[in-house]
Amino acid sequence: MNNEIKIFEGNQICSIWDNEQEEWYFSVVDIVGALTDSKNPRDYWYRVKKG
Repeated sequence: MNNEIKIFEGNQICSIWDNEQEEWYFSVVDIVGALTDSKNPRDYWYRVKKG
């Protein structure tokens, strides 16, 4: 697997390439932070999953 940091609208998004599946996996918390401008994206994601 290959780890990389992607940039989306100035925000860093952690990603991993899986050679076996030939797919990228991205950090949901990083994406939530980029899309919502939340000060605490981990808490935001926790509440979304819970609801």
